Amino acid sequence: MILLTGGAGYIGLHTAAVLLEAGHEVVLFDNFSNSKPPGVERLQAIAGRPVVCVQGDVRSAQDMDAVFGRYPVDAVIHFAGLKAVAESEQQPLRYYDNNIGGTLVLLQAMTRAGVKRIVFSSSATVYGEPDSSPVAETAALRPANVYGRSKRMAEDILRDLHVAAPDWSIALLRYFNPVGAHPGGLIGEDPNGIPNNLMPFVTQVAVGRRPELQVFGGDYATADGTGVRDYIHVMDLAEGHQAALEWALGDPREVLTANLGSGRGHSVLDLVRAFEQASGRTIPCRIVARRPGDVAACWCDPALARQRLGWTARRTLQDMCRDAWNWQRNNPDGFG
Repeated sequence: MILLTGGAGYIGLHTAAVLLEAGHEVVLFDNFSNSKPPGVERLQAIAGRPVVCVQGDVRSAQDMDAVFGRYPVDAVIHFAGLKAVAESEQQPLRYYDNNIGGTLVLLQAMTRAGVKRIVFSSSATVYGEPDSSPVAETAALRPANVYGRSKRMAEDILRDLHVAAPDWSIALLRYFNPVGAHPGGLIGEDPNGIPNNLMPFVTQVAVGRRPELQVFGGDYATADGTGVRDYIHVMDLAEGHQAALEWALGDPREVLTANLGSGRGHSVLDLVRAFEQASGRTIPCRIVARRPGDVAACWCDPALARQRLGWTARRTLQDMCRDAWNWQRNNPDGFG
C-alpha cells in the first residue's frame, strides 16, 4: 500500500489515478488546505472503486502514527507542502513550518513504523537562476526564494538521513512546471483564490472567471521578453512518480535525484498562443512587473530520469493545453 501525503492535491490526485490503474492500493492523506474533497470522489469515479482518504496534518505526529498504525504502508510519496513562490516570500515561517516541519514529522513516523522507501516531491526552484539551460541534476543549487530553499533543506534532510540509515531508498524528484489535466476531464487544477500558476489563470480567463491574464515581466532576456519554463503534462509527471515508486520498491538503498520535465523551454506567450489554438478563445494579456523570486529561463535535462527510471515525458504543449481546457470548460467552477 502506498501513502500519498497531500494526495488530494493537483499532482497527488493524478498520481493516485496512475497508481490505481497500475494495480497499487493507495491511501491519500490531506488536510484540504489547498485541495477539495470532491476531487477524491472524482478519483474514485476514474478508478471505479473506493479510495481511502484520511484527513489530517502532516505536522501532527499523532495523525501520522495513526495512519501507519492502521494501514500496511510499503512506501510513501510525499507531496504535502506549500508551493507558492510569492507567498513564500511573504510568509517564510509558515513555509518552513509546513515544508520542513512536516517532512521531519513524517520521516520520524516512518522510522517508528519501519517504512524506509520514500519518493519526495522536490522542485526545479532549488536551482534558482541557472548558469545555463538545460539544467542537469549536477547544477549548482541557488534557490532564489523561500519556497525553493525549503525544498533544498528537505532534500538535505533526506540525504543526511540516508547517511545515518543507508537501508533507506529515497527518490528526490525535481520537477518543473506541471500543467494540464486528466484526459477524462474529471480532475484537474483547481487552486483556491487567485491562481499562483500560469495555466489555471489562463483557463479561468478563458471561461470568463477573470478578465485578463497578467504576465509578470516582459523585459527578460528571452526571445519575447517573457519568462521561459519547462512545462510538463501532469499525467507525464504522475507517470514519473510511478516510475520512481517502482524503483524505490525494488529496494535499491540509495538516494536518487532526478529532474522530471519535458526538456524543452516555452515562454509564457508561447503557452498562451498554444492555449488559444486549443480552445478557440482569445486570452487578453497585460504585462506587469516581475514577481520577486522569479527567474528568466529554466528548463531541464531529463536524461537521468530516462536512464535510471526508464521514464520520459511523452505529451506535447498542445496536449497540455487541450486537456487543461477540457477540464476547465467542463468544470468552470472547478470542483465546485
